[in-house]
Amino acid sequence: MDRLAELRRRHAAAAEGGGEERRKRQHQEGKLAARERIELLLDEDSFEELDKLVTHRCRDFGMEAQVIPGDGFVTGYGRIHGRLAYVFAQDFTVFGGSLSETNAQKICKIMDLALKNGAPVIGLNDSGGARIQEGVLSLGGYADIFLRNTLASGVVPQISAIMGPCAGGAVYSPAITDFVFMVENTSYMFVTGPDVIRTVTHEDVTKERLGGAMTHNSMSGVGHFIAHDDTECLAMIRKLLEYLPQNNRDDPPRKACSDPADRMDPALDRLVPEQPEIPYDIKQAIAGVVDEGEFFEVHEHFAPNIVVGFARLDGRPVGIVANQPASLAGCLDIDSSVKGARFVRFCDAFNIPLLTFEDVPGFLPGTGQEFGGIIRHGAKLLYAYAEATVPKITVITRKAYGGAYCVMGSKHLRTDINFAWPSAEIAVMGPEGAVNIVYRRELASGEAVREDKVGEFRERFANPFIAAERGFVDDVIEPRETRPRVIRALRMLENKVDTMPRKKHGNIPL
Repeated sequence: MDRLAELRRRHAAAAEGGGEERRKRQHQEGKLAARERIELLLDEDSFEELDKLVTHRCRDFGMEAQVIPGDGFVTGYGRIHGRLAYVFAQDFTVFGGSLSETNAQKICKIMDLALKNGAPVIGLNDSGGARIQEGVLSLGGYADIFLRNTLASGVVPQISAIMGPCAGGAVYSPAITDFVFMVENTSYMFVTGPDVIRTVTHEDVTKERLGGAMTHNSMSGVGHFIAHDDTECLAMIRKLLEYLPQNNRDDPPRKACSDPADRMDPALDRLVPEQPEIPYDIKQAIAGVVDEGEFFEVHEHFAPNIVVGFARLDGRPVGIVANQPASLAGCLDIDSSVKGARFVRFCDAFNIPLLTFEDVPGFLPGTGQEFGGIIRHGAKLLYAYAEATVPKITVITRKAYGGAYCVMGSKHLRTDINFAWPSAEIAVMGPEGAVNIVYRRELASGEAVREDKVGEFRERFANPFIAAERGFVDDVIEPRETRPRVIRALRMLENKVDTMPRKKHGNIPL
């Protein structure tokens, strides 16, 4: 046997995958092939493939006659922005990208390498699920991957891109990872498909409605980002990684910054309306403070009453959490509490400082929220802030009422620096509600008394100065000076060390 010729033949067979005809079908469906995706994701000519010649071991159902090197998964490592990254891509042209015992081992191998070497893992999912012909062996492969997802959580960033089908047990690996990207019209996730649902519950639902990109980005919260096509999805992953460290021992990547650290934005002085019930867009406050006004939003379409994402200050990545007065008046509800808590915990795990913009009138009232467990879910956000040991800075722009004041990065939760704008109202509740309780008897005298008492309460209590006198706010600042004050605080906190009591792990109220 000519070994060199045989080697070249096997490499060519692996690169060919399911063949040109099936790749054309992928393109017709608006999807790129697995290797095309990797080429776009990684820096040019940086991909080093591993296990290219692996084949399946199944000898049932005629599978012994269908052996393709690589077995439907492309795995290896390369560079993104010059930094090491591990990647696996499911090739739908080979057995529908189904998971076998052997290609599960390929994924486990690169995940083990990622943990040892401290680098991100990116999974490009496009699979019909477990390979039915292999039975429990393929199921065991999923469990092996789930274990490594869990062990890697909080150690290296894990990113999942859903670029085709992802159903059944396959969905739980992306669910454990840190960020899930989805593609419009071509990707979907669900535990049970429309046919099973129709049989069991008699509900008639399409794949797109059940588990499409917008469903998971806006309704379930499973998806964090939505892209129009594969190319945009891969570009977004590269963009995200600009803000993330390689691992939990690394610092986030800093960039040279041309935006002056002492820049002030007079427009911020006029951002908050004088009337407390009028909304405004908190993203304008974020844009006025961060470097170049650039904000990379996460979970944009889910729970819009809280805004989370990444930005830079003084060239250094920070995680932004902000109540959004333009949605539900900025109230915290079940979805926003979970969204915020997850993001805070990610930033804390990976040494990314937290900047909070607070304008919250309280938790959203109603039986739906109470029956749904707002107490338990709201406690998740409280727990996340209290647990976080990264540098934490909070800016109160307007309302900070009741328990929501405590939850949103208050001084009492070990936040390092707390600023307030002059428009801040820090109180147990709003003036109207407080007057109804405190002055119940006097209100019987008429509406004029109510107006006087509301004005008196607002003047005495609905301001930032009492909190500042108590040290709960470190300073009341002019809105225009927020950027330089926050940057100076971050520089001061650069070498911060905080600890947690010794324990195996806490019991977050899941």
